[in-house]
Amino acid sequence: MALVRERRQLNLRLPLPPISDRRFSVSSSVTTTTVAATSGCNGISAGDLEKLNVLGCGNGGIVYKVSHKTTSEIYALKTVNGDMDPIFTRQLMREMEILRRTDSPYVVKCHGIFEKPVVGEVSILMEYMDGGTLESLRGGVTEQKLAGFAKQILKGLSYLHALKIVHRDIKPANLLLNSRNEVKIADFGVSKILVRSLDSCNSYVGTCAYMSPERFDSESSGGSSDIYAGDIWSFGLMMLELLVGHFPLLPPGQRPDWATLMCAVCFGEPPRAPEGCSEEFRSFVECCLRKDSSKRWTASQLLAHPFLREDL
Repeated sequence: MALVRERRQLNLRLPLPPISDRRFSVSSSVTTTTVAATSGCNGISAGDLEKLNVLGCGNGGIVYKVSHKTTSEIYALKTVNGDMDPIFTRQLMREMEILRRTDSPYVVKCHGIFEKPVVGEVSILMEYMDGGTLESLRGGVTEQKLAGFAKQILKGLSYLHALKIVHRDIKPANLLLNSRNEVKIADFGVSKILVRSLDSCNSYVGTCAYMSPERFDSESSGGSSDIYAGDIWSFGLMMLELLVGHFPLLPPGQRPDWATLMCAVCFGEPPRAPEGCSEEFRSFVECCLRKDSSKRWTASQLLAHPFLREDL
């Protein structure tokens, strides 16, 4: 979304994005689990599954913990019903299309899609991640553990970017964890497949707290920003948040709003790692949070950063 041309004078009476496109929250209590999709995969049918309990709900859908009646294998089943908002319907279709194309150990796996056209219900059967989201770990993660998480997330982003897929909503709530300390990327509802080399990804979708400067204000980049760099900005903010325990662009406890976030991202200095952190981590965060998107490191470059050395 392009801001009004008077934005440099800090005119806060800005045109807000449509309500349906706004996600203000820095954190979310709902785990929306989304994964790659292939209809009828592994020969599993909806009748083979038994619902055990609800894992989360939101955006018109419910995520259940389910068990295969024969094998006792545990899965997550995301079910969306009936009269969905048209915008959410498009997001669901986009998510399914993107995830049909993915097959990576760093993206949550889908085992099937079940549709009931008469009632308008769609269910996506997914890998069960028993550790919740990275959101629950904020402030309790050491640099060494962060490096392990970062390697996996960056490998996932490098894979997606190689497929010309931009996630556009990287944040702790969309990174799922299991008991083996594996981290996988989820929730592709606002992601985009780039069809042409000139496609832009600076539209106003996703969670504004984690949006990069060029996505808040696409005019500032002159349309020449790196199309994948927004994911790297979001990733860098998330890494810093997991270490310090609060959203790094605002003082601890301050509730975010759209105008405050816009000013912090577009006009403020990028946040830096606090004193006491290693020089490697401070450099790693700085490489992610450069305001000029063309100077941000790519996922592949970050994988070679000294912070991710095995002996750190």
